Amino acid sequence: MPRMHPHMLRHTFVTTMLDADVSLRDVQIAARHADQRTTMRYDRTRKSRDRHPNHILAA
Repeated sequence: MPRMHPHMLRHTFVTTMLDADVSLRDVQIAARHADQRTTMRYDRTRKSRDRHPNHILAA
């Protein structure tokens, strides 16, 4: 098991909030990021095909 560090908790926080359909803007504010692009970098599941805009639109 990898060692835990505070940065991993930030990734988990952002990913969990986005998975719970909290708006990107609200997550950005909660994470205290000045730019939404920073918040999106924290989203671990952003490469998931299920979350790709094309798959969401098709559903």
